[in-house]
Amino acid sequence: MAGRNDRSAAGSRDRVRQWTVAASAVVAVVGAVIGSGAVGGTPIDEAAGGALSADSTPIAPAGPAFAIWSVIYAGLLAFAVWQFLPAHTASPRMRRLGYPVAVTLLLNAAWILSVQAGLLLMSVIVIVALLATLAYTFLEILRTRPSGAVEAIVVDGTMGLYLGWVCVATAANITAYLTDIRVRLPGLSLDAAAVLVLATAGLVGVLLAVRSGGRFAPALALCWGLAWVAVARTNGTLLSQPAAVTATVAAIGVAVATVALRLRASRRTASATD
Repeated sequence: MAGRNDRSAAGSRDRVRQWTVAASAVVAVVGAVIGSGAVGGTPIDEAAGGALSADSTPIAPAGPAFAIWSVIYAGLLAFAVWQFLPAHTASPRMRRLGYPVAVTLLLNAAWILSVQAGLLLMSVIVIVALLATLAYTFLEILRTRPSGAVEAIVVDGTMGLYLGWVCVATAANITAYLTDIRVRLPGLSLDAAAVLVLATAGLVGVLLAVRSGGRFAPALALCWGLAWVAVARTNGTLLSQPAAVTATVAAIGVAVATVALRLRASRRTASATD
C-alpha cells in the first residue's frame, strides 16, 4: 500500500511539473508575440526609447540576429511537449530540468514586459537572473545524459542555444542601460569599452566550450550574436571598426576552441571504448 501511495504521489508531482512547464511556455510565447509588436506591443528595438536598437550601442547586434529566437522558442515548445510523453513523464532528467526551464521561460516573459514598460534597470536585473538560471540548467544538463539523439537536440540543443544567445543579450542589455544613464568609465572611450565587453563575451564562450567539452549549441548561438554585432558595426549609423574586429575575432576564437575541444572529447571517448 505504501509503495502504491508513493507512486501516486510521484505521479501527481510529475503532472504538476509538466503543466507548470507547459503553462510557462505559453506565457513565454505570448510575451514574445507582444514583444514582436504583432498584437499591440512595441517591437523590442523601438521600446524603452530605442535603447535596445541595433544602433543604440557598439555591442548591439543587427536586427536579423534576433531571428534565432524563432529557433529557441520552437525548441522550448518542443521541450514542453517532449516532457509530456509517457516515456519521459517519470524521467529523472526531466524531473531535474523541468522547473529550472519553467523559471527561464517566466523570466523571459518578464524581461519582455520590463522592456515594454521602459524599465531598463529592471530588464537588466531580470536578464542577469535569466542568465544565472540558464547557467544552472546547463550544468544540470551536463551532469546527465540524454535518452537519445532526439532528446539531445530538443533538450540539450535548445538550452545550449538559449544560454549562448542570452550571454550576448546580457552584455548588450547591460551596455544599453549604462549608455542610457550616461555612465562612462574614466579614461575609456566608447570603442575601448566595446572591445573590452566583446572580448569578455568571447572568453565566456571559450569557458563554456571548456566546461561542456565542446558542445556546439551554446557556441553556435554566441558566435551568431557576435557575428551580427560585427555586421551592425560595419553597416548602419553607429560604425566602429574596433568593435567589429573584436566581435569577429571573438566569434572565430569561440568556434575554433569549441571544435578543438569537441574533437579532443571525441578522441577520448573513442580511446575509452577501444
